[in-house]
Amino acid sequence: MVQFKVIEHMGNNDQKLGDHRIIAINFLNPTYVKISSTKNVEKGDFLEVEGSIAYLNKTEIGKVMDRRDGKSIRVNTTYDIKYTGGYSLDGKTVYLDEHFPTLLNVAGKTVDARETIGLHHELPEKWLSDDAYEYPYAHEIATGIEKEYVEYLGVSWKDYCNEVDKNLRKVYRNKLEKSPVSLDLAPYLYCRDREALKEIRESSKE
Repeated sequence: MVQFKVIEHMGNNDQKLGDHRIIAINFLNPTYVKISSTKNVEKGDFLEVEGSIAYLNKTEIGKVMDRRDGKSIRVNTTYDIKYTGGYSLDGKTVYLDEHFPTLLNVAGKTVDARETIGLHHELPEKWLSDDAYEYPYAHEIATGIEKEYVEYLGVSWKDYCNEVDKNLRKVYRNKLEKSPVSLDLAPYLYCRDREALKEIRESSKE
């Protein structure tokens, strides 16, 4: 069985699908599931999933109606990405700015930013955004997933953030020269960052 943490739960008006809709994420191997359940749960609860069946405390509570995972997601590091991380419109590619180091040295430990930022932050953020969650909420949840994964690696979140921030400042100073045409602009549109949008559009290349 695979463990998932509940990030959202709500009533479901379609009684054929069950009384409750649950959204949960596995932070270790990024996987996003929507579960139709006959039982309500709380945000932060841990569920287990085996195949299409969801369990709470070893008791079956519902079925997985939708599942997304990071197995086929490509992390591309060959473009300039405003604010370092991003994703394609179709969600099949996650971008990490080419000037941001893929490997970070955090207190003597090597951390792969393609995993922590790419697959454990940008990807869940995209999944949530595609399900109509507003950017600030999607970003908050994604940051929590990134934090859980970093701490799972045995790395201090504070030390990690210090190293990331140091490199972010270097990237932010760079002017975009080649942004991907397929970059999802939703975060920039939400923030009404006109300067960023102009810079991205002027530098968009495949």
